[in-house]
Amino acid sequence: MNVTELARILRITPQELRDKLPQLGFDIGQKAIKVDYKTAQRIIKEWYVLNKKLEYKQEQEAQKQKETIKEKAEIQVPAFITVRDFADLTKLPVSKILAELMKNGIFASLNERIDFETASIIGADLFVNVVPMAESAEAETKEEDKLKDVLGKEKEENLIARAPIIVVMGHVDHGKTRLLDAIRSTNVVAGEAGGITQHVGAYQVVRKNRHITFIDTPGHEAFTAMRSRGDKVADIAILVVAADDSVKPQTVEAHSIIKAANIPFIVAINKIDKPEANIEKTKQDLSTMLNIIPEDWGGKTICAPVSAKDGKGVEELLDMVLLTADLEPENLKANPNAPAIGSVIESHINKGEGPVATILIQNGTLRVGDQLVYDNNIYGKVRALRNYKGENIEEAGPSTPAKIIGLKLAPSVGDILAVGDGEKMKMKNIKGVASHRPSVAKEAGEDENVKKVNVIIKSDVLGSAEAIEESLEKINTGEVKVKIIHRGLGNVSDSDITRAEATGAQILGFNVKTTPQIERLARDKNIAIKKFSIIYDLINDIKAQMQALVAPEIKKVDLGRLKVLAIFRTEHKSQILGGKVLEGKVEADSFITVVRDKEFVAQGKLTKLQSGKQDVKIVEQDQECGIKYEGDPVIEIGDILEFYKEEKVYKKI
Repeated sequence: MNVTELARILRITPQELRDKLPQLGFDIGQKAIKVDYKTAQRIIKEWYVLNKKLEYKQEQEAQKQKETIKEKAEIQVPAFITVRDFADLTKLPVSKILAELMKNGIFASLNERIDFETASIIGADLFVNVVPMAESAEAETKEEDKLKDVLGKEKEENLIARAPIIVVMGHVDHGKTRLLDAIRSTNVVAGEAGGITQHVGAYQVVRKNRHITFIDTPGHEAFTAMRSRGDKVADIAILVVAADDSVKPQTVEAHSIIKAANIPFIVAINKIDKPEANIEKTKQDLSTMLNIIPEDWGGKTICAPVSAKDGKGVEELLDMVLLTADLEPENLKANPNAPAIGSVIESHINKGEGPVATILIQNGTLRVGDQLVYDNNIYGKVRALRNYKGENIEEAGPSTPAKIIGLKLAPSVGDILAVGDGEKMKMKNIKGVASHRPSVAKEAGEDENVKKVNVIIKSDVLGSAEAIEESLEKINTGEVKVKIIHRGLGNVSDSDITRAEATGAQILGFNVKTTPQIERLARDKNIAIKKFSIIYDLINDIKAQMQALVAPEIKKVDLGRLKVLAIFRTEHKSQILGGKVLEGKVEADSFITVVRDKEFVAQGKLTKLQSGKQDVKIVEQDQECGIKYEGDPVIEIGDILEFYKEEKVYKKI
């Protein structure tokens, strides 16, 4: 009997059957195609009992593993940890951690952070003891704590008030950028592909003779990593919630990020100009879903109704921002006379200017000619500074965003650059390098049976490249995955073509260009270059490719049962017989399972169906019919024929 047919009878996949049979005492081999008739009959007859015994044995083994947890060394985990770091700590494959997270309804990427509670649950499921990391003075200082260290060493008499830094967060299309548009009286939204912010930007406005720095973060789910970076440099957050849409998934996520950052926040209830806007319902959802109690309800959170479209409530919102800033005077000070230090909020490679980074100065003053260092490595001297309007400036003080020209290497978003001495980068070739960190980590123990879509990502800015990579990781499945061969910044080059040819990859360009020479070379090498300006389109294109590679599952659909009343003719590989439909229905071109005394006898196919000497498609319950059965001619009067069809079910990516 064919293994596929046997698996169909047992209602499991052929691979599951091959995996289970050795455990049940039937070692047919992983590449077996057929099973002899006697063995197949025994498997079918004993399947239920043997399968139950196997399940019991597995439960016992699992229980033993659980009992040995206490004997294992404890794994200390901090309050938040990336999936990759957690896998390293537990010494388990990343794929296993991701699979366990998915079982618990958590769809995370390698670089996403999970909290301690989640880590402990996953650890228990994987038989790992997870305990909170003990506080230690010797623990390594996080990169974002460098700023605190610098400010902590500053003398009080050298500190002066600086502009508050505001991060704007919220769900996609809830009007974050349009709100900033109203604040700045400029039109940024129109310049964004699809009307969605795809980069992190920083801008300054003046209200009541006081400067306020705003950070705009992308709202699309693909930009989770970029959005989470916004809080690292912010003093106050504005959580934008649309009055016509209320609390959504990214609203919840943004609120979690704000809470983790432990910074004050204001809720801006936007789109109050819409007829369907419901401010009170939005407040109700905020209180019940996020435990945010508005001030006018007796809580502590300012909820300001605004309309970014017509500007209503915007000035009042700015006043609330200044009021909130005034409540945090100790945290809003810096020394403008110190060497500059700040966080990178965007990074990219410009064709004419080379690596370019946007930095938010958080202490000191950055000047043209200053040398910038990261991790004791010199990244270059400041050849030119530009403000958010694109105007050349000579210096940038605390809370000022500035674009830096003159770097030798593009830093990563979130890096802390400081003015100082350091060592020259020991790299043979830094031209076109996107980051000091490896662009793509090679996965260990890759399954050769998993189908892959090989891609090379080229983007205008680093944040977008990272966001694309994270989005592609999320759509990976057990059957097909996206393999990122390389990730880089700038336009598509001939080296990208060479790399694509060697790896069988396609090139995904996001907000980049290709020259006629590169396009001609790609055609000659049969390399696909796809260019996108909206991340939705890129992800959907890859999803479609992955979908085409997914093998369909064969689903068995039971139709009905028939009792054989007569045998009219028996041939070498077929029989013509008559019977009555006991239940369900019989359909033309269906499959047949022959059952005698409740035991499997044979498998075949219905090739002709007649009722009253007329060919028909369907015969219903309690009706009699004649059929032509193709298969082993073993059917006898009194046998029960079970009819079923097979449907191809494609697993959606």
